[in-house]
Amino acid sequence: MYFLDAAIAQQIVDRTMRIIQHNINVMNSQGVILGSGDKSRINTVHEGALLAISQNRAVTIDQGSLQSLHGVKAGVNLPLHYHGQIIGVVGITGDPAKLGQYGELLKMTAEMMVEQANSLELKQWHKRQREEFILQLVRQEGPLPAGMYAWAQQLEIDLTQPRVAALIELNGDGILATTLKDIQQLLEYPQRDNLVAMTAMDQLVILKPAFLDGKRWDPQLEDLRIEKLLARLPADTKGRVKIALGHYFPEAGGLQRSYQTACETLKLGKHTAPEQTKYLYQDHAVSVLLSSLGNDWRGHELAMPFIKLQLQDRRGVLLKTLRAYLQHFGDQQRCADALYVHRNTLRYRLEKIAEISGIDLSSLDGLLQLYLGDVLSRIEPE
Repeated sequence: MYFLDAAIAQQIVDRTMRIIQHNINVMNSQGVILGSGDKSRINTVHEGALLAISQNRAVTIDQGSLQSLHGVKAGVNLPLHYHGQIIGVVGITGDPAKLGQYGELLKMTAEMMVEQANSLELKQWHKRQREEFILQLVRQEGPLPAGMYAWAQQLEIDLTQPRVAALIELNGDGILATTLKDIQQLLEYPQRDNLVAMTAMDQLVILKPAFLDGKRWDPQLEDLRIEKLLARLPADTKGRVKIALGHYFPEAGGLQRSYQTACETLKLGKHTAPEQTKYLYQDHAVSVLLSSLGNDWRGHELAMPFIKLQLQDRRGVLLKTLRAYLQHFGDQQRCADALYVHRNTLRYRLEKIAEISGIDLSSLDGLLQLYLGDVLSRIEPE
């Protein structure tokens, strides 16, 4: 956090010198000139400023004072205050007898500019702190350390508020009017108690209040809220935005888990249904829960019977038949009707599926293994 630096000092000089036809100097709390209409004086020490700081009063420098002070010219120097603290000095060069009307006005203008600049800086600092806190919150493994609770209190974030994680990804190809910052603004205003942070140049995480009705977690209400958000997005985001909603976990560590499910839901949704805009955990729950097996030997073994079938079924007829058979819970007549084939044709295909995969289709465990193998085959490997 800063109070007065060279940038704001020069802004004060430039703005006031457009109105007052005198040179203006702005010094820091050590009396060093940070900004001046006379560039040759920048970074030099102004002894009149040091006197104004040490005595906390306006210092007039006339022709008589010039002999005893170094690095000064005739004029008036007034201490600048910020929250009761001396942060520097503003000086105006000229005949002190003619500058009386400008001194206090110049001081007030300079202090107002410092106040405004610091308020903006404080706001930006607070925003950066919130974003950093959110990122650490969703990536934290295990119980939150005590420091996180103190940090949350400082940022006025209620960690007891039930929340669920969502992700928004924006494809930024080409020159685009709408950016993630614009979408972040939509999510934060009007105020809905969303915690929003950028996780990457093309992605936002949103930690949303989980109980939209104030009582319980309802994915249906969340779905409607997402539709309303999509309707509010600018027209140029169409086809470029993806939204994924994670699951709500009420127990300790649930927010981090919610974030993980949102990430997996987005990844799986983009892989299996790239044409869609919205992906909900509830529609991809089995795939999300099995995703950790994608690169594990257990997952490979589990999927092996299905992989054998997949490799030998070049036309995809047997896979289509298996999926219909699973969808109709082994009811052969309904399955045959759905595929528009005779029951004998269906029976022949089922025998081929059993022969290639080595799975007994009359076994619940066998059918479950083929089903899970199908799910795992749709999971994009890391």
